[in-house]
This record gives sequence, C-alpha cells and structure tokens, in this order.
Amino acid sequence: MDRRPGVSVRLKLTLSYAGFLMIAGVLLLGAVWVFLLRYVPDRAMLKNPDDRPDGVFPIRSVLLDVFAPRAAAVLVFLLFFGLLGGWILAGRMLAPLTRIADATRTATKGSLSHRIRLPGRKDEFRELADAFDAMLARLEAHVAEQQRFAANASHELRTPLAVSKALLDVARADPDQDPGEVIDRLHAVNTRAIDLTEALLLLSHADQRSFTRERVDLSLLAEEAIETLLPLAEKRGVTFETSGDITPTLGSHALLLQLTTNLVHNAIVHNLPEQGTVWVDTGACPDTVVLTVENTGEKLTPQQASTLTERFQRGTERVHTDHAGVGLGLAIVKTITHAHDGTLTLTPRPDGGIRITVELPAAPSGAT
Repeated sequence: MDRRPGVSVRLKLTLSYAGFLMIAGVLLLGAVWVFLLRYVPDRAMLKNPDDRPDGVFPIRSVLLDVFAPRAAAVLVFLLFFGLLGGWILAGRMLAPLTRIADATRTATKGSLSHRIRLPGRKDEFRELADAFDAMLARLEAHVAEQQRFAANASHELRTPLAVSKALLDVARADPDQDPGEVIDRLHAVNTRAIDLTEALLLLSHADQRSFTRERVDLSLLAEEAIETLLPLAEKRGVTFETSGDITPTLGSHALLLQLTTNLVHNAIVHNLPEQGTVWVDTGACPDTVVLTVENTGEKLTPQQASTLTERFQRGTERVHTDHAGVGLGLAIVKTITHAHDGTLTLTPRPDGGIRITVELPAAPSGAT
C-alpha cells in the first residue's frame, strides 16, 4: 500500500528525547527558584558584624542577574545535547528494526533463505527477529514442499493423460482393434486420474483446516475401516487383529475416517504375499488418544520409513498394482494428523513391516 512520506521514527524519538531533557532541565531550574531563590531577600539586611564574616550580602536581584544567563546557557546546552544524544541513541535503538526491515524486503523479493540472526541477549527486538526467522524457515520449507508437490503432481497427472492419448492414437491407427479392450484400459487410466485428483483435493482441504470439529471415536472409525476393507484383506490373505478402548477426540469425522482407512489400506497392500497380519489398536491417555496400525511385510530401515510420508512415495519402490494407490496415502495421513494438532510416528518392525502411530488430543469431557 502506497503511503505519503512522513517523519521518520528516529527523528520522532530524537525530538522526544530532547524535549524530555528540556522539560527536565526547566523543572530543575524551577525547583532551584522555588526552593532556593525565592527565600533570598530582595533588599539588603543589616547584620551584626560580629555574627557573620565580612563580605557582601547577596540579594535576589543580584542572584537573578547572575543566574538567568547561566540558566539560559544550560538550557541551550541541554537542547543541543538532547538532539545529538537522542539522534545517536535512537539510531542504536532502531538498528535491529532496520535489519528486520531489510530482511523483510529481501523476503518480499522471493529470497526466503535470508535470516536476521540478531545477536545479543533476549529482548523485544530479539524476540521479534527470532519469530521472523522462524516464520521465514517455515515459509521456505512450505514453499519447497509445494514446489516438489506441484512437480510430482504434474508428473503423476501427465502419465495417465499420456497413456490415454497413446491408447486413442493406437485405436485410431488400427480400426480393426477390439474397442472393448481399449475402453477397459481407458476406464482404468481414467479411474486412476480421478483418484489422484480427489486425493489432491483432499490434501488441499486438510491443509487449509477448513472443517468443523466434532466429537469422534477413533475406535469406531477403525472398525468401519476394517469392515470396508475386509474383502480386500481376504483376497490378499491378510488377517486382522484388533484391540483397544474408546478413544474420543475432536475433529472432522470424514477426514479422520479417511486417515484410518488409508492406514488400514496401506497395511493390507504393503504386506506379505500370503498369510500377512494387520494389528489395529486404539488407546486413551489422560490428554491424548492413540491409534496404532502395524503390519507384517518387508524389512524397512529407519531411513526408508521416514520417507514414506512424502507425497507420491510408495513403499520401498514405486509400484503400480491394482491397489497400489496414487502415492498419497500416508501423505494424506500426515496432513490430516497435523491439521488435527496430532503427531505421526513411523517405526520399522524388527521382523518386517511397519508400526504407524497417530496421537491426537483427547476430547474434553462433555465436548460435543
């Protein structure tokens, strides 16, 4: 926003310091007058020479003639000293703000890697600078994540579109080809593109936290997710083992159901080829509720486990099966968890597979 130029803060502070110093000087001289000069007689008094030493007895008029010019000189000195000292002092006091303003202008130009790193002990300016540095760090990480996400999303969306174009080109070049096969393949590619688009929309919705919070029981959501995915588990020879308590929290029922479904689906798909197991457990603590999903499967290193929540990352390799998903399952889980002020922990199991723990704030007693 354009603003008209005004008086600088440094000049305002300088005038304030000088004005305060002048007022203090006037008050000091006034106090001298009130408590000293006013009690000096204005006429000479006769005294016994034996009572005081010889000399001239001062009177008020004489003292005023001597005091007034010197008082004026003192006020002039205080004015000069106040302006000069105030200008220097204001400059030193506002130096941190100048560095913060320079960093802000640098960030406005797109350079988010710049940091203020204001030295010195903690005070209001240092707190402001540290908060600004933390904000820049979060913005830089967010922008970098969004750039990676946009690049990955563009790549993922381009793949089904390219496949669809290739199928149509083949069908156009070979009129004798069975149209049913082309339609089936186009349907599969289109379904995958729709799933990816819906996942992207869900991620955006969770990132914005634009949802109504209500009381939700994670144990009921886990039961619903298991019931929904039971046919897929039976098809893959995976068995469920469930346990847990009532785990009430506050959040979006739809998003938390998506979170639970993604965890259970991920545990089923990335499991042993046969006779795999998925454990689903819910627990309540005084201030938090915990949902734990773990499965059998290939052995993972801690480094591999830490990358599973990255978007478009699918296990130890980028697999493309009928139920492999679009690579956003655990990324959606992470986003929904953070949107609900929770924490997500991924821990490889010693015997293979992974344990995923979601910890959310518990619903207050009586919350609806």
